[in-house]
Amino acid sequence: MAKAGLQSSFKFFPYLLPYQINDSLRLMDIKEQAPTPEQKATIKKLHNEDIKKFQISGYLIGAIICVGLTFLIRIKVFTFIGSYYKTIDSILFAAACSFVAFIISRFVQTQIARTKLDKGLIYNLVQFTRLVTIIVVVFIFISFLNANWYTAAVSLGLISLLLGFALQTPIASLIGWFYIVMRGPFKVGDRIQVGSFNGDVVEINFLDTTLWEFAGNLMTSDLPSGRLIRFPNSLIFQNQVYNYSWQKFPLVWNEISFYITFKSDLSWVEETMRRVCLNQLDPSVKDHVQDMRDQIAETAVEDIDIEEFPFVNFRIHANNWVEVVLIYIVNPKKSSQTRSDIVKAVIAELIKEPGKVSFAAEGS
Repeated sequence: MAKAGLQSSFKFFPYLLPYQINDSLRLMDIKEQAPTPEQKATIKKLHNEDIKKFQISGYLIGAIICVGLTFLIRIKVFTFIGSYYKTIDSILFAAACSFVAFIISRFVQTQIARTKLDKGLIYNLVQFTRLVTIIVVVFIFISFLNANWYTAAVSLGLISLLLGFALQTPIASLIGWFYIVMRGPFKVGDRIQVGSFNGDVVEINFLDTTLWEFAGNLMTSDLPSGRLIRFPNSLIFQNQVYNYSWQKFPLVWNEISFYITFKSDLSWVEETMRRVCLNQLDPSVKDHVQDMRDQIAETAVEDIDIEEFPFVNFRIHANNWVEVVLIYIVNPKKSSQTRSDIVKAVIAELIKEPGKVSFAAEGS
């Protein structure tokens, strides 16, 4: 009944949730962020050699014309400009330098487009390159139009100081985006926790990152809550970033506790629980145990003895029961469903042998 209620609640949000929940309520992995038509068109133009040659040729011709006109003005061919001689000369020379900056920018954009990065990330890097180019062009014009370089530098410094105070958070978020791109603490599709925010990354932009929330204060499991979380990129400088989908080890450890009596056959319980758990896990999961051994061996920490997988530990509970802890690794996006499958399978297997295991009494 609870399952039917959960399914009926999800059907009202077909356009809000990035997940499709089938009869067994298994979660699908988030797919890489699909590029928008604008992003596709931009990247396609960067790969088009004809457009590239046309743009670079146009910039080159523009630079040559500006340099030629500057030369003609300096030999006083155009005497009719009179007192505007120095101003026009500075504008033309600044324009020539700007065309050179555009040519360099176009080459950089082409190299970015040829990388094997995600298309959404390529588009953001191209846009960032264009933004830097515009800032350089503005600086060039301010520098050449101001005869006094010291005054120009002071003016730019004051403008930068004012903008720094006025746009403190956006600038920090832009730096945060650049850090995410360069350092790679997470990428689209990863399940992360930043501060109190838990979610799957669905979009990374210049100023903010968007998550599909899982758990949160609406859910007690790892299922998606249906809410979007959008936080500024500057937040990663102020909080710890937990990545549950690390490429080198994209799984997390989970544990389930069962309570049995002292009369139970602990060796049989351990063997049975390990066998049942393995049957419920993806066969490829066991291979990641060796990956973890390799990762630990490459670090400076002491060697950790990782025994046969999965683990079963025994503890004495406060109410004089034996607490059996089953420990295994699982895909973080499927942990809730996997936990439910293991609990049902383990209990079904243990109750077949009442002579070897007995459970804690209800209410104890």
